[in-house]
Amino acid sequence: MNKKPADTAQKTALLIAAAALLMALIVSAIDPYDRLTWLMEVMPALIALPVLAFTYKRFPLTNLLYVLIFIHALILIGGGTYTYARVPLGNWVQDAFSLARNPYDKLGHFWQGLVPALVAKEIFVRGNYVSGKKMVAFLGICVAMAISAWYEVIEWWAALIMGQGADEFLGTQGDQWDTPSDMWLAFLGATVAVVLLARLHDRQLDNLKKTG
Repeated sequence: MNKKPADTAQKTALLIAAAALLMALIVSAIDPYDRLTWLMEVMPALIALPVLAFTYKRFPLTNLLYVLIFIHALILIGGGTYTYARVPLGNWVQDAFSLARNPYDKLGHFWQGLVPALVAKEIFVRGNYVSGKKMVAFLGICVAMAISAWYEVIEWWAALIMGQGADEFLGTQGDQWDTPSDMWLAFLGATVAVVLLARLHDRQLDNLKKTG
């Protein structure tokens, strides 16, 4: 059976995106600020890319989610290359708005809430595990917050194991409220995902059901 044009176009776009991310990973790995920090920061992308490739035929995601995952991966790669406290884009924002610290890591935590919430929603809806849009949205936020909380636990473990060597990975920049603000940004990202992106996401989910 011949593939539909839309399927072929999506597959081509995904291959280009995967190649771009692979190239970005290779370039970022050449001379990162700190090798161990680079590995820890980009690890989610290193895990996600093979998983997405192996599950594509059985469980392709919506185009919206693929785009957001692509952006999230670039954010992680940028943070891994420079460390979050030294990303040039964050330095520019810090100077432009006279901020006390480089805010790039907050962008990462916003996306850390946004992407998992939509992933959870797709699984809930397409697997018929949860009924009712409000409940799906609520549980999507819960999943995102659980992931955010576990990430903070991982950072705590890293600090205990590595001592001062974990400073680049933690990226707290002396902010005593770094952990709760990270989780707050993840909550905002998850809320944006299930509220502001709901209509677009729902339309794409409906299209997947029709063509699946």
